[in-house]
Amino acid sequence: MPSHSGLLTVMDRAARKAAPRLRRDFNEVQHLQVSRKGPADFVSMADQRAEQTIYEELSKARPDWGFLMEERGEIAGDPSKPRFIVDPLDGTTNFLHGIPHFSISIAVEEPMANGKREITSGVVYQPLTDESFWAEKGRGAWVQEQRLRVSARRDLADSVIATGIPFLGHGDFAQWSRIFGAVAPEVAGIRRLGSAALDLAWVAAGRFDGFWESSLKPWDVAAGMLLVKEAGGFVTDFRGGDKMMERNEFLAANDALQSRLHKLIAGALR
Repeated sequence: MPSHSGLLTVMDRAARKAAPRLRRDFNEVQHLQVSRKGPADFVSMADQRAEQTIYEELSKARPDWGFLMEERGEIAGDPSKPRFIVDPLDGTTNFLHGIPHFSISIAVEEPMANGKREITSGVVYQPLTDESFWAEKGRGAWVQEQRLRVSARRDLADSVIATGIPFLGHGDFAQWSRIFGAVAPEVAGIRRLGSAALDLAWVAAGRFDGFWESSLKPWDVAAGMLLVKEAGGFVTDFRGGDKMMERNEFLAANDALQSRLHKLIAGALR
């Protein structure tokens, strides 16, 4: 059985401490029609309470580290130290509609000697199934004590690919439509489940064979990208390069499918 580092233990504990309240709030969603709070306010409060719990737990353990969080934004820490990247509730629309598919995502981003930063630890926790996907740079990716490997499929025709679909006020639907038109005829299926963090965790676990999406935030993808890489997969931008964050384009798969997918997508975007 793999052993967590002390840091991973802190991250996993923070996610698990926030989870019971999220589970209770999720059950309360069924009764929103009789609640005094509106749906948006209710979910915002659920987000904020989970984020506060995670922040308190991580701050106690690493008081001089900074944070980048979905609700609070950036909180500066010692610039020479790592920072936490936190999404307390990835899959908010699912949560609001009583769809049992959402997650907590926590990553650690460390400064490097060349001035860049890289993700070195990540946890994606699914409160309703009690699955904790975790990875540390150089130590592989795991769900609980089970080692993760990306799918071994080599043919797009056998593959199921996850994506996120643009919606009201979010994303470029024309661009997505071109990509969908190129990819869909070549694959066994396309799924949109509504939590990018879990989509990437499931690519790492081999449940999905690939994933593409744009217009995501760092807290949506930081932990998931590390999971895919440590499970033997690749994460690139839509052109097969390493400018995922700069271009806000994310494509993940094993080596064979990655090459085929990025050629399809790049061709669709010409």
